[in-house]
Amino acid sequence: MSTDEVRDGVTLTNLDQPLFDGAGATKRQLVDYLDAVRDRIIPGLRDRPLSVVRVLTGQAPFMQKNVPKYTPPWVVTVSLWADSSKREVSYALCNDRRTLLWFGNQRAVEYHPTLFQMDEPDQPTHLVLDIDPPEGPSFGLAVQAAYLVRQALSDAGLAGAVKTSGAKGVHVLVPVTGCTREEVAAVTRALAVRAERLDPALATTAFVREDREGKVFLDSTRAGGATVVAAYSPRLRPGVPVSFPVAWGELDGVSPGDFTVHTAADLLSDGNPWAALMPEPQRLSSELIEEGRLIPVARVQAMHEGKRRARARRESGV
Repeated sequence: MSTDEVRDGVTLTNLDQPLFDGAGATKRQLVDYLDAVRDRIIPGLRDRPLSVVRVLTGQAPFMQKNVPKYTPPWVVTVSLWADSSKREVSYALCNDRRTLLWFGNQRAVEYHPTLFQMDEPDQPTHLVLDIDPPEGPSFGLAVQAAYLVRQALSDAGLAGAVKTSGAKGVHVLVPVTGCTREEVAAVTRALAVRAERLDPALATTAFVREDREGKVFLDSTRAGGATVVAAYSPRLRPGVPVSFPVAWGELDGVSPGDFTVHTAADLLSDGNPWAALMPEPQRLSSELIEEGRLIPVARVQAMHEGKRRARARRESGV
């Protein structure tokens, strides 16, 4: 018996196959979920170069940036230069239901849009602080650290919205306007350091994992051309949890497992809480930008520190 069907002109195949080992969900349930939340997830994807995490039967999961050669001609694409691979990459723009369904049929589980839209590639629409707790049952620590970030934002005259990452942490997003990538990156660093100072026993900005001492990592590196998993995107983890918006006042009463491809759509009713909870775009002060410019870029600092430590080991004969 065939499990294929057609929706919006997209042929959906092998729908009753398990999505991946430990998913507890089928490909049909992924597609049904994406279709149910399309009016909420697509606004966060529209006109943003999209990377997806796909999982094919018998293969390890992989992140796909460059669209495959068999991509339908009606999928809108845009070419961008990738410094890492030194080549042009053709990204999809997921602007409509048909494209979203096509991605679902391609077993694309995770959706990672850029922080900018194509009409203004040097003007990020959001800054992001990715709050990453240590291993173990530590979501409560991530929540505590998120409140530090909220306080740092408030002290700077800013406001943001929060969502579960769909993994073990949370994301705080601040809508911004009129700033370059470099300026947004600088402010993100400044806010992370300010939040760390509020409770250095809980939170750290240490990029090197071994330097975090079991604290919550305030990751300020998702700036510039980086991506962040979209609100309502599933994650490739057991149970297929979903990155889900939460009101600040309710954050300490939820857990990542509350929101999955089986439950999240039913929690939405007719609304779009991510849009409702997001403040209006805000301008970043020149003082905060200059403060951030004095803080080393975490990845660069970690690279230099790694080289220093390696040199010290060689010199000591270890």
